[in-house]
Amino acid sequence: MTEHRIGTQEEWQAERDELLAEEKKLTHRNDELTKKRQDLPWVPIDKEYVFETDDGTKSLAELFDGRSQLLVYHFMFGPPYEAGCTVCSSITDNIDPNVAHLKARDVTMMLVSRAPLDRLQAYKKRMGWGIDWASTAGNEFNRDLGFTHTKEELKPFLEGEIPAVVEQMAEASGTDAAGYVGETPGLSAYKLSDGVVYRTYVSTSRGLEPTMGYYFLLDRTPVGRDEGDSQPHWIRRHDEYEQG
Repeated sequence: MTEHRIGTQEEWQAERDELLAEEKKLTHRNDELTKKRQDLPWVPIDKEYVFETDDGTKSLAELFDGRSQLLVYHFMFGPPYEAGCTVCSSITDNIDPNVAHLKARDVTMMLVSRAPLDRLQAYKKRMGWGIDWASTAGNEFNRDLGFTHTKEELKPFLEGEIPAVVEQMAEASGTDAAGYVGETPGLSAYKLSDGVVYRTYVSTSRGLEPTMGYYFLLDRTPVGRDEGDSQPHWIRRHDEYEQG
């Protein structure tokens, strides 16, 4: 017999109504945070970055592709990686189908990584994505946002006990722990106005959860995410689940 609390339909409905009121409060709070996010000051980008794309070398302004807003997902695929980060791959599975809808709202959405363009192109083909993906071609774009770290900066972490999940994710990407954690995922937003590019927003870590639609669905299941420090990380690339 299940160990979970059992109740009547009337008991469930009463508690569900209370929960709904709390969920509505959270929705309204999210609306308030969205307004604050949009009210942040814009920071002009003075540095000249160069990106390697399928259509040749481009500047940051050219990445907008004729639109006035740009969203960049900083995908963990560093120079030593043989394959893209598993979690970043799951995120891109969620982002890719939304590119057309974002374009309809004057937003270009794309990926940026530090690995060579040919490696990104091959992985994109394997995953079946249509989203544009640019290589930073050795520039400091990711570094300037705090999404790339040197071995010296990582030394305290690397000299300690490496979490099993990091070793697992590094192996899945074809690199070691040092190579893997040298990259950090992130999301950054830009506005092109009167020929000037402005950075308007940056987020990382759990701030990226809106790009992970499966988590919000799991949160509504009876068991939820069911993740723990002692468990192997469950996320796989979409073409690896049957193997695993």
